[in-house]
Amino acid sequence: MKSHLAGTLSRQSRVLLILLPFVAAFAALCIGRYSFISPAQFLASAKEFILGLKPQDGNTYTVLWSIRFPRILTALLVGAGLSAAGCAFQGLFSNPLATPDTLGVASGASFGAVLGLLFGFDLIGVQLLAILMGFAAIVLTYVTGAGREFRMNTVVLAGIMIGSLFNALVSLVKYVADAESQLPAITYWLMGSLASTGYRSLAMCAPVIIVGLIILFALRWRLNLLPLTEDEARATGTNIMALRLVTAVCAAAITAACISLCGQVGWVGLLIPHICRMKYGNNNMSIIPASISLGAVFMVVVDTAARTLSAAEIPVSILTAIIGAPFFIALMRKSGGWRL
Repeated sequence: MKSHLAGTLSRQSRVLLILLPFVAAFAALCIGRYSFISPAQFLASAKEFILGLKPQDGNTYTVLWSIRFPRILTALLVGAGLSAAGCAFQGLFSNPLATPDTLGVASGASFGAVLGLLFGFDLIGVQLLAILMGFAAIVLTYVTGAGREFRMNTVVLAGIMIGSLFNALVSLVKYVADAESQLPAITYWLMGSLASTGYRSLAMCAPVIIVGLIILFALRWRLNLLPLTEDEARATGTNIMALRLVTAVCAAAITAACISLCGQVGWVGLLIPHICRMKYGNNNMSIIPASISLGAVFMVVVDTAARTLSAAEIPVSILTAIIGAPFFIALMRKSGGWRL
């Protein structure tokens, strides 16, 4: 067991993981198509924003605090949330290929969002419907997969079936949507983008993500018990069924909230936990905080590239796949495979 859970965070690693998201966010705030904002300009504008002073440079102030800041906050939360959810699902199912869509929640949330777009809901309505459908997917997966004897493999198969069902419903919505006014918006949303995020959308979804992250972080040492059988877990004084339920609900709620904010974003929940596992081993005491930090940084970097590489913004999911797939292959070849 000791070698299986090898790998701990040193003091230097903890400090680095804390600082990296702040450094990435600061750099992203200063970089964009508008112009490069110098540190002096940033500090002056930050002082005005914090103290509520009248801005000296209105354009810089608007770009920083009305456009880039809420978007970067969203990227930090989505990256941290999807990475932590992926890490939790991989531990929950003892499967290195488990992702935030394992229980069908991503497909359910996507169906809710495209349904809201079809009915012409505003952004908040689309987010609310996405979260509700995400939770509906969880309930359907549990009802379908939980028989007289709870088996994780059965739940996984149920999640795959429910995910396929909601994917089919998404395709149905795209089929009946108006080809000129509705279908382009639905298609673009499904590719993932943080362009439409703002303080209102954050106010609705950020609490769900933050609470879920806090619970997973608080339970990170107990997540090492998830692969144990009920008898083995009972010997440690742990209610393994309750732990699995809390882990699944938190990870699924985080996933639904993230998808409602920016659409489907792949690879984050698969790639980042593997990077952390290869660096720090399989001890969730280490890889949960590492996944939160590195996932936030990764998403900020990808979103900054999406909005600066070309005049037309690139969908985030395209960049995560282009970056994630080759990087993941390189990691697997270098390490000789994953460790679980």
